[in-house]
Amino acid sequence: MSISPATLSHLPLLSLFLLLLLLLLLPTSSLSKTFLVRVHHDSKPSIFPTHKHWYESTLTSLSPTTTTTTDQTPSRIIHTYDTIFHGFSAKLSPLQAKNLESLSGIVAVIPEQIRKLETTRSPEFLGLKTRDSAGLLKESDFGSDFVIGVIDTGIWPERQSFNDRDLLPVPSKWKGECVSGKDFPTTSCNRKLIGARYFSDGYEATNGKMNETTEYRSPRDSDGHGTHTASIAAGRYVFPASTLGYARGVAAGMAPKARLAAYKVCWNAGCYDSDILAAFDAAVRDGVDVVSLSVGGVVVPYYLDAIAIGAFGASDAGVFVSASAGNGGPGGLTVTNVAPWVTTVGAGTLDRDFPANVKLGNGKIIPGVSVYGGPGLAPGRLYPLIYAGNEGSDGYSSSLCLEGSLDPNFVKNKIVLCDRGINSRAAKGEVVQKAGGIGMILANGVFDGEGLVADCHVIPATAVGASSGDEIRKYITSASKSKSPPTATIEFQGTRLHVRPAPVVASFSARGPNPETPEILKPDIIAPGLNILAAWPDRVGPSGLPSDKRQTEFNILSGTSMACPHVSGLAALLKAAHPEWSPAAIRSALMTTAYTVDNRGGTIGDESTGNSSTVMDFGAGHVHPQKAMDPGLVYDMNSYDYVDFLCNSNYTTKNIQAITRKNADCRGAKKAGHIGNLNYPSLTAVFQQYGRRKMSTHFIRTATNVGDANAVYQVAVKPPSGTLVTVEPEKLVFRRVGQRLSFLVRVEAVKVKLSPGSSSTKSGSIIWSDGKHVVTSPLVITMQTPL
Repeated sequence: MSISPATLSHLPLLSLFLLLLLLLLLPTSSLSKTFLVRVHHDSKPSIFPTHKHWYESTLTSLSPTTTTTTDQTPSRIIHTYDTIFHGFSAKLSPLQAKNLESLSGIVAVIPEQIRKLETTRSPEFLGLKTRDSAGLLKESDFGSDFVIGVIDTGIWPERQSFNDRDLLPVPSKWKGECVSGKDFPTTSCNRKLIGARYFSDGYEATNGKMNETTEYRSPRDSDGHGTHTASIAAGRYVFPASTLGYARGVAAGMAPKARLAAYKVCWNAGCYDSDILAAFDAAVRDGVDVVSLSVGGVVVPYYLDAIAIGAFGASDAGVFVSASAGNGGPGGLTVTNVAPWVTTVGAGTLDRDFPANVKLGNGKIIPGVSVYGGPGLAPGRLYPLIYAGNEGSDGYSSSLCLEGSLDPNFVKNKIVLCDRGINSRAAKGEVVQKAGGIGMILANGVFDGEGLVADCHVIPATAVGASSGDEIRKYITSASKSKSPPTATIEFQGTRLHVRPAPVVASFSARGPNPETPEILKPDIIAPGLNILAAWPDRVGPSGLPSDKRQTEFNILSGTSMACPHVSGLAALLKAAHPEWSPAAIRSALMTTAYTVDNRGGTIGDESTGNSSTVMDFGAGHVHPQKAMDPGLVYDMNSYDYVDFLCNSNYTTKNIQAITRKNADCRGAKKAGHIGNLNYPSLTAVFQQYGRRKMSTHFIRTATNVGDANAVYQVAVKPPSGTLVTVEPEKLVFRRVGQRLSFLVRVEAVKVKLSPGSSSTKSGSIIWSDGKHVVTSPLVITMQTPL
């Protein structure tokens, strides 16, 4: 209920008094929100036949003392969890939550977050080719019999990407099911899509009953995002494939024979933690091998992060979890899903783009990109060009081409330059179209830089970088003052392959440092995430706009959401080739074999600036699947290593129980080392400089031999600038596969001079090689000085 001060000032005094009395009498349930409640599983009193009975009784006992006389209904349980998380979720007032937390048997009461989605050539770009007689696809049998659980917006099962032609029966280990619902009979599943569930109770607990005219109460996808990500991870080979004539060729996922299970948790209002945790719980119980999660949110401590908690439970059960790094780039400290037991994936470009250049009336060509498939502009003709910010009554709204901001008298039959921001990129084109415009140029803002995303526009349109937008505005201003008014056209050039340089870190890809644990480098790796072709539902237009009635079997989208399922599929292939590998071993193989050099031989660039990118942008580098199959060495970990990490992060015993379900004795862990001694494939230290005090640290790592039985690895050190780095021993001699050997890395800052309040990050690497394998770990040193 919202009352404005202006309204209050006009109310008679008696009415105002009655209104305030009404507000005071509002039930506390109107202030309630969803909480996730973790319990000691063994604390259930024997009087209760099931845990759910115990949970219901506990909530009932809260109600008489913690609600007003107008709200005597006990809080309703939304979900119960019994596999990776023991407990339940429920709507609670702040007072109820506080009282519940004080009860015996309660480990943690965690407020719910609302998450958001982080929205054909990639297999070939990654070196996965069907014609190879050997390699990762061949060795893994294309991922057959391994299951990828996709936690997302559901799936459109009729797509050819999900056909089960020539697949063997469903693996006997599978315990999941195909849950029926609106427009989704159980026959929607097959030997490819072997499971489908939906979780909406958390969503509806906050928003009320869903509108079933716009959403499906079933695993069916009404958004497109889940269908897209699922087919990237494990889509079958489909030919021909394209979007509106762009990116023609064969579409295929990373693990074409892997089985899929869809867990729908995202709805029109977002993705709710209580539903996400229920999906994790079900996925592990069902028997998935990999969880793919292209969902992000605000970074909070791990014990308050439902994704981190769910992912830990999955990892503890041997399930690999990959998650999108977020689309908050190119700014620093924007990376999400940063827990060390999660593989965090940023986005890079492919060697393919979709040029749609702007030709100005002065003959200047401005580079742009677009996936527009409708009638083009007349060849050779120039059209009147205006900047939307100069034409509307409200310059700010009109500059962004917001709904209703453009005057048709100024826009009709013109190409309109719009600024990026607030509404979606495709929606701006629709606004221009409604006002009678004939085309649109979409200019990045300063924060977006020069990174370009190709969209399926509903009007002839293209996207240009921030500097190009400035150039076009200057041209409009100068031409408007001359005898030749500003004009332009857009020249659509289709699909261009073998683009150089590639890969490049996508402008939107979220960057480090890690906001929660700076000593753990995030993102871990990057994978293709810009302009990715994948499957798409029938009832959603390629632009995603409700008014867009076009249909296409495939669509081109961009985001770390698209990068994440690439790694999910690759993880399934690696697990199929090496069933004995743990989730940490798979992540290590992907990271230590990643590359940081583009197809021109230079350091991978940053799309937003055109300069070289850094470890804070790409982590260990870009995934290299073929090398990951045979990494030589891996840095393995188990759940107790993560418990020691949490101890060294100064988490309390109760915090650690909230994440891990394990009783932690932190005395031994803190004696053994520090956060940086987690056996992670990257090494990161943060130095606080005070005066002339010596700054040094050490890392201990343990390498497991997964290569040849008799192997001798020699170390090579590339120290970060201004540091002295030594490794002991300099040689690791392995006598058998599976043998573990440790080494010590000492780092000392020797030439550092920073001004007060500043910081500096330098990177190098530790490289082990036996002449056949090259095992590379980023070494990152951040130095800070106080004000």
